[in-house]
Parts: sequence; structure tokens; C-alpha cells
Amino acid sequence: MTKIKQAFQNGKAFIPFITCGDPDLETTAAVVRAAAENGADLIELGIPFSDPTAEGPVIQSANIRALAAGVNTDKIFDLVRDLRRDITIPLVFMTYANVVFSYGAERFIGLCAETGIDGLILPDIPFEEKEEFLDICHKYDVALISLIAPTSANRVGMIAKEAEGFIYLVSSLGVTGMRSEITTDLSSIVETIRKNTDIPVAVGFGISTPQQAHDMAAVSDGAIVGSAVVKLLEKYGKESPKYIGEYVKSMKEAL
Repeated sequence: MTKIKQAFQNGKAFIPFITCGDPDLETTAAVVRAAAENGADLIELGIPFSDPTAEGPVIQSANIRALAAGVNTDKIFDLVRDLRRDITIPLVFMTYANVVFSYGAERFIGLCAETGIDGLILPDIPFEEKEEFLDICHKYDVALISLIAPTSANRVGMIAKEAEGFIYLVSSLGVTGMRSEITTDLSSIVETIRKNTDIPVAVGFGISTPQQAHDMAAVSDGAIVGSAVVKLLEKYGKESPKYIGEYVKSMKEAL
């Protein structure tokens, strides 16, 4: 799990999210490489799911497009094998429990380790129910990354104490998506986290502009951006690697 920590050793970390297979896996590979070349410190790869409950309309649409194009979990593992020929920064999967469960948790997490996936984010698994996957993740040294939300309240310290890899701090109530402003008092949540762990904290949900990324990184160790990246994919399709590379560079500089 030390590889994930490396993402936070080059100043504040910029973490883009990309839905695999939108519009196709060849474009996904090119986007990942463009992001890595332009300063991404860690990349979240989204495995499409038919009912992505944490996602807003932008990423929901990306899931639908990817699934309609015939993307499946086996093809995404092949994508990761290809990426790992030259991509050295940490890669983590973000998906849903049913994807892992239906594939077979042991088989899925074992292939994560084999192909070079460093961590797993499952937003629909509460802290209290993570044991179903945790032992297998430990067996294969794949970090099961915890989320902390504004509603976590007195659970923040408890979640932080057992966190692995990095903590995904959800900036706002609701689903993913670009927001004009983020008003949550994140500094007090981060303060509680810092009292319980030295694991890095990255803020996600709602961040889209360099200024927002700068502001979020000021109170944490990095910023996660999904919808703004996926919006560029939706707009430019196969031509998007160039534009996403430029966007990643501007966001990393802002941090």
C-alpha cells in the first residue's frame, strides 16, 4: 500500500476519475496516459455499473455509454495490463459492490493485484459492512479505500483509524457532479481525521475548477475530479486525450 502514499509525496495530489470504456477502451487508455504525462498523481478508473448510486447525471451517462459499447470487467483488466506496460503511478478502481460480488470477490481482488491495481473504492459499502471484502484485500495487498462524508459525524475518527491507502473525503451531500461552490466545513472534518491517522486525505465530489481544487487542497492532501473530466470525454470523444491532458496540467498547477 506504500505505492498509494507515493501519490501524495509530490506536493498536493491531483486525482482524476475516468469511466473505463467511454467512448471506448482505446480512448480510455489514451486518456490515462495523457493524464499521467500531464501531472496526475493517481488515477481512479471507474468500472461501469448499471445502477451507479453515487453518481450524478454526467457519470451516469458515461456508464450507460460504456456498457452500451460492450465494456465488461474482463476487458477492463486487459486494459490495466496494457497500461501497466508504461504507467507507473498508482491506479485504483472505483465501482460498486455488486460488480465485485458478481465477478467473485476473491477472483476480482486477486486480479487487481496481478494486473497492478493498488486500491479499491466501493461507495455503496458502509464502514460497518466492509469485512466482506477487507480480508481478501489484505490477502492481496489491495487497499480498501474508505469514504468519509459530511454526515459521518461521530464515525469520522472510527473510520479514519482503520483507513488504508488514502481517505476519500466527500465534499458535499448528494451525488457526484460539478458544483458552483462547496460550503461544507471540511477543515473540522480533516482535523478529526488528522487526530486519528496519518493516512493522506483527498477531497472529491463537486470539484471542477482550478480555484476549487486549490481551495480543497489547502485543507487536505489533494483533490479528486470526476465529472469535469468525464464532461470533456463526452464533448470530445476520441479527441479528448489532448483536452484532458491540458485540463489535468492546469489542475495540477493550481494545486
